Formats: sequence, structure tokens, C-alpha cells
Amino acid sequence: MKKSELIFNKVSRILEWIMVIIFALLVLDVLFQVFSRYLLGTSFTWTEEFARFSLIWMTVLGAAYLNGKQEHLSMDFLYQKFSEPNKRKASILIEVLIFLFALIVMVIGGLNLVYTTLHLEQLSGTLRIPLGYVYAIMPFSGFLIMCFSIYHISNFYSNNNKINN
Repeated sequence: MKKSELIFNKVSRILEWIMVIIFALLVLDVLFQVFSRYLLGTSFTWTEEFARFSLIWMTVLGAAYLNGKQEHLSMDFLYQKFSEPNKRKASILIEVLIFLFALIVMVIGGLNLVYTTLHLEQLSGTLRIPLGYVYAIMPFSGFLIMCFSIYHISNFYSNNNKINN
């Protein structure tokens, strides 16, 4: 097994565990909210905000994870009609476009958003944490998507990856 495959598998496993932990915290948060509202007769305001931030993080990390596994949503009707060499070219083009989107929108745009919110010292409404920390998931996930795209492109060029659509 190549070193790049080992790194890819390790990063994927770490991402899986991070998402499992975030999901578990999300479930505990919602259960605590239900418990406190119906059994204690009081409602904690921070649980809704924590649930929202957890869902944001899990969604954006999930997008990076699915990109790494090449299991993201796709419509492949036209793609299936291509010959094998054209499927390979289309796959490389798709990965390049994904890389560019992640670079421009998620990394550059995300870093700008993080910097702006940290510089303006914006805090979340209830938890009072800097929103830049919440938004930091965007450039992080964008960087992961870029790395996964490079990994997939290198696999297409080294013929180690079958076109799997």
C-alpha cells in the first residue's frame, strides 16, 4: 500500500470519528433539551445554538468526507454514455472543478469570513463564543476537499483508481 493511501485512509478514519463524536454530542444536546423542557419545566437557551453549530460542522465535514470517498451526490446519466478514456478525462475535469470550488469558495472565502468575524469580535448569541471559531470549519473542510481532489487526480494518472460510476 502506498504512503498516500495510508494517509488517505488515516484522514478518512479520523474524519469518521470526528463526525461520530459531533453527532453523539448533537443527540445528547437534543435529548437534554427535551428532558429539561418536559421533565424539569425549564428550557436552556444554549442547547438550540449548540445543536445548530453541531449540525453545521457535521454537514460541512460530511461533505469533505463524502468527497474523499467519492460518494457525493452526482447525476451520471450522460457520464455513463462516455467511453472509458472520456470517463477518465471527465473525472479529472470534475476533480479539478471541485478543487477550484473548494479553493475559491471554501478556503479563500472561508478564511475571509473567519478573519472578518474574529476581527469584528462577533460572538454567538447564547454561547458567547467567537463566530470565527464556528466558521473555521469552512476553510478546514475546503482544504480537506482540495487534498482529496489531488489524491483522486493522482490516482487517475497512476491508473490505480478505476472509474467507479
